[in-house]
Amino acid sequence: MAKTLGPVKRKFSPWTDSSAKPFIRFENITKRYGDFTAVDNLTLDIYEREFFSLLGPSGCGKTTLMRMLAGFEEPTEGRIFLQGKDLSGTPPYKRPTNMMFQSYALFPHMTVEKNIAFGLQQDGLSKADIAARVEEMLKLVKLDSFARRKPAQLSGGQRQRVALARSLAKRPKVLLLDEPLGALDRKLREETQFELMDIQHTLGLTFLIVTHDQEEAMTVSDRIAVMDKGEVVQVATPAEIYEAPNSRYVAEFIGDINLMECSVVGNRAGDPPVVTLECDGLTVAVEQECAASVGDRVAFAVRPEKVRMSIDPPADSSVNAVHGEVWDIGYLGDFSVFLVRLEDGRIIRAAQANVARLVDRPITFGDMVWLSWPLDAGLVLMR
Repeated sequence: MAKTLGPVKRKFSPWTDSSAKPFIRFENITKRYGDFTAVDNLTLDIYEREFFSLLGPSGCGKTTLMRMLAGFEEPTEGRIFLQGKDLSGTPPYKRPTNMMFQSYALFPHMTVEKNIAFGLQQDGLSKADIAARVEEMLKLVKLDSFARRKPAQLSGGQRQRVALARSLAKRPKVLLLDEPLGALDRKLREETQFELMDIQHTLGLTFLIVTHDQEEAMTVSDRIAVMDKGEVVQVATPAEIYEAPNSRYVAEFIGDINLMECSVVGNRAGDPPVVTLECDGLTVAVEQECAASVGDRVAFAVRPEKVRMSIDPPADSSVNAVHGEVWDIGYLGDFSVFLVRLEDGRIIRAAQANVARLVDRPITFGDMVWLSWPLDAGLVLMR
């Protein structure tokens, strides 16, 4: 079986099919507010039934992009297409989209079932159709027994599910989720992420979520668009974003990583190709095809969990191996993070899974240790 980057979430990848047409297309979209450019000449395709995430720091343009799709903002330049139809000039209430806000925006004086029914009543559905749809939504979000309660009588997670049911009741073609889980505690947020995935797969809808939470985006998404300063920096699956970031920015933004500035001293083609780097006295070899030339300045990146730590030196300590002192330790339950200080003062992080409750020779503060990693563990970044 061919090697792949990380586990395959599901057998669904229309973006790899050159004949597949995008369900949503942002085409050369720019949005300006006076002298400030929130979104800068952005083009992005999203496919039907995708769970797609816009991920980035505050102010990167992700919410603005979603609001333009919903019709709450108009692009300064460019066009947005949904199923091939240009949405220019189409008001929000005529777009086949619905948005779920972080605040949930439930009516406090209405019961759960009346909150869910509100939008359907506005659309003029019959009482029988509304009752059937509300019952369907209550079962979907597992709130059958809470139908007659009011929002104040619900937990945060239950209110979140009422808001989700209300958003889905009108059967939009696209559900827009703006930081939908930000108000939940960590454990409930993790549980709800999987519930969202199950609901999205069950209904076969297209979900577009805006978040600054990396773990959330990595958990729920089929693909992620990492944004910075109004631009999309990389679009890929969660595993590709994590294992093969295309830049220093993406590598540092997603997860924890060790980054070193280096010079290319060798670039050997072959099977496998190997790039050799000189990183301020440390020789690093990377199994990777790379367009860099000898003498170019690049970055070497390696994730802490890919770094092996031992008291004894590795079999070959001439490459991809460093010696240093354990400077600090973070115990996180399922794994521990070790900060190892090299002789030149650099800090390298190593992560170890805590697979056993008892350890014969635990590595602790002040220990001198060796860090090493295989050829295919690291990555050369040219930008």
